[in-house]
Amino acid sequence: MDLQDQLKNLFPDHEPSEVPTEKEDTTLWMQDEPMICKYEKRKGKPITIIEGYTGADSDFKQLAKEIKQLLSVGGSFKNEQIIIQGDYRDKIMKFLQDKGFKTKRVGG
Repeated sequence: MDLQDQLKNLFPDHEPSEVPTEKEDTTLWMQDEPMICKYEKRKGKPITIIEGYTGADSDFKQLAKEIKQLLSVGGSFKNEQIIIQGDYRDKIMKFLQDKGFKTKRVGG
């Protein structure tokens, strides 16, 4: 006997309503201009900077989280830029292109 049958036995007069399906909306805003992926050194340490996203900040923060989890590295989101620790331009650009973004490599 499953849970639905047990509930019917406990509440025979109850009419079940439609169960709302929770669908997570993970669509991101796609822009016309390519996202810029550049390499810098700050305090002698290499970093990768991604900028040029024209959508909502919350979407860009979610994208930053996905990139950090993909690469298993640290990073941050500041001043409409994603800053990733290390030189991962190629991997990040491939990830963004798989998501449907246009990318442009800058610096070296």
